[in-house]
Amino acid sequence: MTTVTKPSTESLLVRRPGPRELHPVRTHRRRRALELSLAVAVPLLLILLWQLAASQAWIDERVYPAPSTILADGWDRAAAGDLWPDVWATLKRVLAGYTAGTAAGYALGLLMGSLPLVRAALEPLLDALYVVPKLALLPVFLNMFGLGEGPQVALVAATVFFFVWISTMSAVIAVPTGHRDAGRVFGASPWQMFRHVLLPASLPQVLVGARIAAGVAVLVIVASEQIAATNGLGHLIFDSRALFQNDVMFVGIVCVAVLGVLFSELIRLVGRLLTPWAPRDRGRGQS
Repeated sequence: MTTVTKPSTESLLVRRPGPRELHPVRTHRRRRALELSLAVAVPLLLILLWQLAASQAWIDERVYPAPSTILADGWDRAAAGDLWPDVWATLKRVLAGYTAGTAAGYALGLLMGSLPLVRAALEPLLDALYVVPKLALLPVFLNMFGLGEGPQVALVAATVFFFVWISTMSAVIAVPTGHRDAGRVFGASPWQMFRHVLLPASLPQVLVGARIAAGVAVLVIVASEQIAATNGLGHLIFDSRALFQNDVMFVGIVCVAVLGVLFSELIRLVGRLLTPWAPRDRGRGQS
């Protein structure tokens, strides 16, 4: 910003355009490249520090294997086919439970958000159940479904249900009254009100809750597989720890991290495709 003084003692503030205004596309690309570089560089730096600490014996490699050791062991197990059954078992449980929990949570959240009497009847009960640690429900599901896949899937579904229910109900309640009034003025039927008003207005927030639920679902299934499963990544992690196979344990942890990130990013991608009108929920590329 430049101050220009005229002979008549008048001061004018002249704002000169910066790089963002002069070259918006170039500035956007540079900012995106910088943010992507930081996103890659920080984890890579931490991994290199871990590798250095292990190679210099700053940490006990028997307890904290070097990243190169973990990578080599994971590659060997994957090539031998020993890793994929556990990955598939965990993924299958997560997908089944996530689908059931999302469907139930969205349906009930939409109903309770739209009908105050239903919300008044059910919200206290669901609030009380929400604060119960979900792993505490595993014995209940074991009694209901017995050993096998049922308790694992039910636990994931119960966990996902509450995240999706809360986000959906809150999103529907937060739809501005003016939007609803406009639909009524134009004579919208209940289906048209849902299709053209409630759905587009609430869906972005609902999908944010669904993405958070995706990450939590992976966390819950790992803990559940430790207690009541004979396969899966959770079983692999805790069984390896009991046998002092720490390199295998870290392979399982890395697989869980990758699975959680990919699943969460998949939900984010679906959200962008379904709601192109909504603002992005991360800062990259917005500057």
